[in-house]
Amino acid sequence: MNDIAAPALSTAERDRRWDLTRAVMAREGLDALLVFGEHEDAGPAQVAYDTWFTNERPGTTVVFPRDGEPIVHLPGGMFILDHLESSRRGDESWIPPRNLRASRTSAEITDTLTELGLSRGNIGVVGLGAHLPWHPEGVLPHTLWSRVLEKLPDAGFREMDVAVALMTMRLSDEEIPLVRRSAEIGDAMVQAMVDTAGPGVSEAEVYAAGMAEGFRRGTLPPAMHLWSGPDPVASGIPPWCYRAQTPRALADGDVIYAEVFSQFGGRHTQHQVTIAIGDVHEDFWRAGDVARQSYHAGLAALRPGRTFGDVVEAMHAPLDAHDGQIYLIAAHSINALLAAGKNRADISLLPGAEAYPPVHAHPTFMAGLVLEPGMCFVLEPQYAFGRHLAHVGGTVIVTEDEPIALSPLTREVLRARR
Repeated sequence: MNDIAAPALSTAERDRRWDLTRAVMAREGLDALLVFGEHEDAGPAQVAYDTWFTNERPGTTVVFPRDGEPIVHLPGGMFILDHLESSRRGDESWIPPRNLRASRTSAEITDTLTELGLSRGNIGVVGLGAHLPWHPEGVLPHTLWSRVLEKLPDAGFREMDVAVALMTMRLSDEEIPLVRRSAEIGDAMVQAMVDTAGPGVSEAEVYAAGMAEGFRRGTLPPAMHLWSGPDPVASGIPPWCYRAQTPRALADGDVIYAEVFSQFGGRHTQHQVTIAIGDVHEDFWRAGDVARQSYHAGLAALRPGRTFGDVVEAMHAPLDAHDGQIYLIAAHSINALLAAGKNRADISLLPGAEAYPPVHAHPTFMAGLVLEPGMCFVLEPQYAFGRHLAHVGGTVIVTEDEPIALSPLTREVLRARR
């Protein structure tokens, strides 16, 4: 399966991205961009903007002057060794060795800005603004950023997270194959989980089967979310990932809920998974039907010129027409994760919820975002009758006409093979 030629990015794609960046800087009156990349292990919602500029290992800080090439600050020597080895093997790097720096401390960053004549410049910053969902108030470390401000008191810094996210959202002709490959890998991961799940099988075996399939197909999938039981409503990594306990054994009548995350070449897809094991309660199938109606309503609304808010409202129409519950959002953008659907979940309906703080409803973020061809979204409706919840959906791409609907496997509730 690894002998199939993988899609790759050319220097023409590099030039397209860099030209877009310079145009944004010119429009905004900026002399440079300072892009702070999260650590490479930051998780499934990582906003790896640094890699969009570099096509290199994530976790760097990029200084991009409007009138020159990007300078990339690395966390340490291991990144230099990786670059050196890749070059030795013939990989075409977008960033030449002369533009690499072996540290990304505040001192190193301010030295670079000063060397580029930017100590009094207007500099846009990626890292100060919202990085949904985990960092709504930015990801820049306080100490680092405070020292940058102290060292460059005459520079003007401005948050540019949303502007850069919008710049990166419309996929090019070279990026769409990366998303397709990511979705193919994600579907294979889900199929491996379906084939493995069954009574008596450990949750950990199902998890391992899915992740191994991603590794086998030549990528590093982010850690998936997975819970199981006769009526779970949780969403997140399994508790045995962070708590000392034995993974539970699956039983007849259980369901598995999983969010499978895949990526290829820095472009991501998401796959919403509900797997029924044996004879499950009929309400799971009813809930799955409602969720599937919502998915198709969203698909029908996903047309250029409409807004993200239109899509969210279309998806909620079939959900609102039934007498069950909604606990999570129905849609969000991906590549980049900027727009997110409204959440009006009322967890107080769940037994035991009275002991917990309320979960506050929120409106749709970026409801007015106008859809353009090349934008990616995850349609992930879930619905529950009581505690019998079904979650379906996957990644879609806006086109000039009908959207590209990836991940056909996860548009409905699945049955375990065993």
